[in-house]
Amino acid sequence: MRMIISFAALFLSVLLLQVSSGGVGPLDALTGLANDFTRAQVGFLGSAHFIGFFIGCWWAPRLMGTVGHSRAFATFSAMGAIGLIGHTLIFDPLAWSVMRIGSGICIAGCYTVIEAWLQSKVTNETRGRAMGTYRLVDMGGSLFAQLMIGALADVETYLAYNTLTLLCCASLLPLALTKVEQPAVPKATKLRPMTAVAASPLAAAGVIVAAMSAASFRMIGPVYGQEVGLTADQIGFFLAAFVLGGAIAQYPAGWLADKYDRRWVLIWVSVASIGGCAVTMVTSNMGTNTVMISAFMFGFTTFPIYSIAAAHAHDFANSDQRVELSAALMFWYAIGAIASPYISSRLIEGFGPPALFAFVATGHVGLVIFGLGRMRVRETVNERTRYVWVPRTSFIIGRLTRRARDKDKG
Repeated sequence: MRMIISFAALFLSVLLLQVSSGGVGPLDALTGLANDFTRAQVGFLGSAHFIGFFIGCWWAPRLMGTVGHSRAFATFSAMGAIGLIGHTLIFDPLAWSVMRIGSGICIAGCYTVIEAWLQSKVTNETRGRAMGTYRLVDMGGSLFAQLMIGALADVETYLAYNTLTLLCCASLLPLALTKVEQPAVPKATKLRPMTAVAASPLAAAGVIVAAMSAASFRMIGPVYGQEVGLTADQIGFFLAAFVLGGAIAQYPAGWLADKYDRRWVLIWVSVASIGGCAVTMVTSNMGTNTVMISAFMFGFTTFPIYSIAAAHAHDFANSDQRVELSAALMFWYAIGAIASPYISSRLIEGFGPPALFAFVATGHVGLVIFGLGRMRVRETVNERTRYVWVPRTSFIIGRLTRRARDKDKG
């Protein structure tokens, strides 16, 4: 309890930030379609978000080194608020994509500040509980954001985006008012993308496919939901079912990844993802309940892939390499996430709603084939790191997970 109280300001900022940022993607999709944006334009908004996310991950540690944690957080929050409120001033897909770059920078930057602050304050004794609480707050905020979409989509556009703007601004208050001393500024993580490829080509491929799955669904899911006849509030539950399925899947996936060869676990989870995509495509016209169940199963089978791939990569790294390796994996995730929403939206535009899941399934088929090929190249390792449920939030997340992996290695 003392640990939770001491980090209360950080966790409250995470919650407010996640509710604000988690709502803007689906709201953009629904509002854009209502204002005659094409599906491709809606997809480009999602891609623009991840362009900003990548910029924010790279820039945030450097800005913290210049102005400190609190001022950096204020800067990024202001960029997010400007991006949100700007949606009400002009209804143009190109202008909105520039605003979404700003909101992507905000999310990556704010999470980088929070995780740097959190990492500097945790001890070996509190690390596990702090990370568990952090993931719970982050996932809870994401679930609430999806459920909030139905309510926001039915009100005036001005009110909907102002609500998200207020939440973004409110995330400033806990850190601005906290009496906890700001930590020392961490050294900026060196970004060497090929570090991940050198450690494990399969892991690098795995995080790209994980990005294809998650980014496509989170950004284009509302388009798919509308195409199959879901109302705005049902689309919120549809997206929440995906997030909930992914959260629940982390526990059996972690148990399997720690017990068996992680390459086989990654391959079989991808096979399950292909099955989940096929079921979703076949059942899209079988009623609302079936669509919700298929979204849950899709999240259950696709969400753990990033963490399994990351755990496999860290099996081939030592303690000094973990921070750079985590940043490299995040780089490849960002690359996949930037491309996927636009590609999947164009496929839906050309071939209909099932094309979204055909696109994701194709990525998983490629991952299965590549995984089987890699098993013929390199033997499995005897000593493995602990499976860690890794949030895809910032390049600095490796600092928080490094000791957790090293502690139980062997």
